[in-house]
Amino acid sequence: MRSETVSVSQANGALLYAAKADEQFPLPAIPYQKIDPRFYRQMVSDPTGEAPGTLVVDVGNHYLYFTYPNGQAMRYGVGLGRAGFAWAGRGKIQYKRQWPRWTPPDEMVARQPELAKFSSDNGGMPPGITNPLGARALYIFQGKEDTLYRIHGSPEWWTIGKSVSSGCVRMINQDVADLYGRVPDGTAVVVTNLSNPGVEIADNVREQEIYEPVRGYDDIYGDEPRRPANADREVYRRRRIYRDPDVYDDPVYDDPYYVPGY
Repeated sequence: MRSETVSVSQANGALLYAAKADEQFPLPAIPYQKIDPRFYRQMVSDPTGEAPGTLVVDVGNHYLYFTYPNGQAMRYGVGLGRAGFAWAGRGKIQYKRQWPRWTPPDEMVARQPELAKFSSDNGGMPPGITNPLGARALYIFQGKEDTLYRIHGSPEWWTIGKSVSSGCVRMINQDVADLYGRVPDGTAVVVTNLSNPGVEIADNVREQEIYEPVRGYDDIYGDEPRRPANADREVYRRRRIYRDPDVYDDPVYDDPYYVPGY
């Protein structure tokens, strides 16, 4: 593996993670001094071996790369929740959203009734600084199937470089805003472990449950009242390793039959 080390000073951190007043919801400055500089956004030698224009999530080292020509890549530090270890392989960014809404799954609302005000029936949590999806979200599909795997911003900057209890791939809001501007819809995504080639899932998923989500509603655009799915319509099922109850879903795109652009 080629060296990926590039020195980034804390002076650069001050510039990268300054407040952004031009956002829909102005972003506060990040206390970059409290983050290991290796997790700062920086151009590095590309260790991935992937073609330019590819996103690579390295779950073994808590990095995300966007590859460029001439052996270079933009590298970001990320935080990983259990859902962030539960899917690995190749996919694509089907679509992306600025300041997305967050909807806790029904299972989570059942355990935490105080979240009922953010349920799908109530339209989810509005976008904003405290929204768990942060300033941007990128949605990963395989073919027409939603993997339920997200790359998203987070107000919890202190989770960068760490494994936490919930979520998929968390980024500093300033970083996910930068990534959003670089990555077009349709970008190839690889989720792997560069520190242990051939081992794609870095967490102990043997103890994680199997979850088979079933489509529960017909409303795919969010402009009609939510109603039970048509019993005559075939129910789409998919099997995957572990869906954390805190996975963040945009309610408008919950229907697995709907693929934006189709």
